[in-house]
Amino acid sequence: MNLYIVRHAIAVDREDFEGKDDSQRPLTNRGRRKMKKIARGLRQLGVRFDMILSSPYVRARETAEILAAEYKMKEKPGLSEKLVPPGNFDQLIDEINAAAHVGSLALVGHEPMLSEFISFLTVGGPGLAVTMKKGGVCCLSADNFGKGQRATVEWLLTPGILVKLLK
Repeated sequence: MNLYIVRHAIAVDREDFEGKDDSQRPLTNRGRRKMKKIARGLRQLGVRFDMILSSPYVRARETAEILAAEYKMKEKPGLSEKLVPPGNFDQLIDEINAAAHVGSLALVGHEPMLSEFISFLTVGGPGLAVTMKKGGVCCLSADNFGKGQRATVEWLLTPGILVKLLK
């Protein structure tokens, strides 16, 4: 299975959303435009998604919806509480394994949880220093994501690189 870890796109600043529920913070117009370009860049690379799971937070959900629209997916992205920070990696792995019937799965979520999850899947703990930029994508592969099984990092691309693929 290919597992694509996607950080949500550029959202409204926390300071501009002060006093409101952070889970409701949406993408900016710039974030939406850039994510559409990122999704097109992924398609140009030949990336495909059989299924998308997203954090229920608005900014992640909107990012997942942009991906699904670009790929003309019939099913809407699923929502997973397991992608809400700080998350429980064992429970998230159980959810991934429940989707083992698909060849490629995208998870859309938040930092620093996503970086920590990539490290957990590849080296078994916090030993891998990874930083996911907003709109960045990391591709991992593994036969299954069970305990003791380690994933391989196939690639990690910044949003800037994905956007430049369109030029």
